Amino acid sequence: MTHAYRPIDRLLSIMAQLRDPARGCPWDREQNFATIAPYTIEEAYEVADAIEHNDMVALKDELGDLLFQVVFHARMAEEAGLFAFEDVAAAISDKMLRRHPHVFDDAAIASVAAQNEAWEAHKAKERAISGNAASVLDGVALAYPALLRAAKISKRAARIGFDWPDARAVIAKLAEEIAEIEAEIDEGGDPSRLEDEVGDLLFATANLARKLDVEPETALRRATAKFERRFREVEKRATEDGVNRELDALEALWQQVKREEK
Repeated sequence: MTHAYRPIDRLLSIMAQLRDPARGCPWDREQNFATIAPYTIEEAYEVADAIEHNDMVALKDELGDLLFQVVFHARMAEEAGLFAFEDVAAAISDKMLRRHPHVFDDAAIASVAAQNEAWEAHKAKERAISGNAASVLDGVALAYPALLRAAKISKRAARIGFDWPDARAVIAKLAEEIAEIEAEIDEGGDPSRLEDEVGDLLFATANLARKLDVEPETALRRATAKFERRFREVEKRATEDGVNRELDALEALWQQVKREEK
C-alpha cells in the first residue's frame, strides 16, 4: 500500500481494505451501524476525557479514533449505496456555511447570545424543511446521556415559554421533589414510585443547571472525580493509620481531606 497520498485518503483506503469481502479483517467485515454505534459513543467520551485531563498527546490519539469511527460508518454506507465519506464532508461543510451567515455572508451578529439564538433558529428551520418538526422537542437524540438529554429537552420547552422564571424557582421545585420522596419513603417506599420521584428530582436538577448556565454532564463528571479523589485519599489514610472503618471514623478523615484541599 502506498503512503504517498493525503492522510485522509490513506485512512479511507485502509478502511476499504479492512472491509474487503475477500481479504479484509473478519471482525471489521461483520460489523454494521448498530454494532459500531457503541464504539462511536465510547470514542467521543474518550475525547472528552483527554480534554478534561488537558492531555494533548492523548487528545490527538483519541481524535484519530473518533475520526476512524466516522470513516467506518461512511464506508458501510458507501457499500450499501447510501452515501460516501465525501458526501458526509460536503454535507457538514454546507451546513456550517448555512448556519454561519455572519461569517460567510456578512450578516451581522451582535453577541454570542444572539449567535446561539440564530443557530437554534437555523436548526429549527432545517427540521421544518425536512418534515421532522411536529414538536419543538423533535431532534433531541435518545442516545444522549440521560442528564444531558434532560437539559436539552427542558431547553427546547423553554423556547416556547414553558419554563421556570429563574433559578430560585427551580430550587423551590427541588425542595418539593425532595418532600415527595420523603413522603414516599414514609409510606413504605414502593420501588417504582421511588424511581419516578427520584427521576423528577434529577430532571429538576438538570433544569437548575440550565438556569445557572452550568453544563450538567461536566458538573456531575467533575463532582464524581472530586469524590473519587477524596475517597481514595480517605482509604489510603485509613489503611496507613489503622483507622477503624466505621462511618464516624471515615467521616472524620473525609472532613480532614476536604479541609486540606481548600
